[in-house]
Amino acid sequence: MLTDAQCRNAVCPIEKKQARFYDAGGLYLQVSPAGSKRWFLKYRIAGLEKQLALGNYPAVNLAAARKARNVAKEVKAEGRDPLQLRKIEKLKALTPEGDTFKTTALEWYALKLDSWSSHYAIREKRNLEKDLFPFIGERRVSDIEPVELLATVRRVEERGALDVAHRVLSTSGQVWRYAVSTGRATRDITADIRGALKAHHGKHFAAITDPDKLGELIRSIRGYQGGAIVRAALQLSPLLFQRPSELRAAAWAEFDLDAALWTIPAARMKRRIEGKQNGDPHLVPLPMQAVQILRKLQPITGGGALLFHGERSHERPISDNTLRAALQTLGYGSDVQSVHGFRATARTLLAEVLGVDPLVIEAQLAHAVKDANGRAYNRTQYIKQRTAMMQKWADYLDLLSSEKVVQLKRKAA
Repeated sequence: MLTDAQCRNAVCPIEKKQARFYDAGGLYLQVSPAGSKRWFLKYRIAGLEKQLALGNYPAVNLAAARKARNVAKEVKAEGRDPLQLRKIEKLKALTPEGDTFKTTALEWYALKLDSWSSHYAIREKRNLEKDLFPFIGERRVSDIEPVELLATVRRVEERGALDVAHRVLSTSGQVWRYAVSTGRATRDITADIRGALKAHHGKHFAAITDPDKLGELIRSIRGYQGGAIVRAALQLSPLLFQRPSELRAAAWAEFDLDAALWTIPAARMKRRIEGKQNGDPHLVPLPMQAVQILRKLQPITGGGALLFHGERSHERPISDNTLRAALQTLGYGSDVQSVHGFRATARTLLAEVLGVDPLVIEAQLAHAVKDANGRAYNRTQYIKQRTAMMQKWADYLDLLSSEKVVQLKRKAA
């Protein structure tokens, strides 16, 4: 056992690199020829010998060194490595200042922002600012209990927004996992409350899949008495069945009417940010009926950039609500047929009535389908098959809406 006097008087002979003066329990004072003195604890874990630095003497005196040794031994007795714990503490010290939920969440948000689409980024920020920060934002993330988070998310449930409540919990989970990875929390508490939320069953976009009713809808669309721009967009919606946002913002530069092809840039597609920046464009073969509609529209809006520009500004497309309102004018509310629902209409009838290969349909819908090895097919494949399919679909819509079919059905009735 060392004494204070021995520690003060300990020296290392000039001919040695260092000298060690042992206390007890693996604690020793290491002295260099230059006179510097440092405390170390020698211990073994998993069969390996390790040394843990405990500080310099005399800043750390003998009593303090023994206390540090005892703490390290308690850590080791718990099955943890004192040296590894020291490294973790140093890494935690490098974490930017602030360990509240708000600070952690904003740091996570800034880290992920560049990889998100603008729509997703806006949604995540709204989840944080509206439904999380006001209630747990200033709490230390490590101190928040599952019951607190549950109470916070249930506030969203109570206003009837079950889908939003589940998204808010998902956002929370991402923040907590980031908190764990940066040393602010020890575990993701959101896993504890996932089963405590009311089940949310997402609603599909309303879509007519009965051929007779679809024929009636197509006849109504073709008889639409509104403006030429909206009429053209309304007619193309079931014909091309692309997403409403992709159709509304279509630009004349994307169309080659002679080649009967619409090329939608990757940046305008519903994809992750990497897919928008580096992905292939989506090709939409145009049936003859679509080309005819577009050639009639060209003298009206062809002098500008957009096919379907708004009334107030030719620099902006028609709004989300324009086509929805047009369908409602025809007697088709959003609970009967939505604009987005034309995709489901086409997907169903192309497969069930016209017998088209589902892989070809999915490619036309710009869905990433996979082969047996899990590899996603290129969205620009099946062009020949899709070209034939689109013409077959347009002809089928003509048949459903034809007056001859209506007369035959009336006679049969």
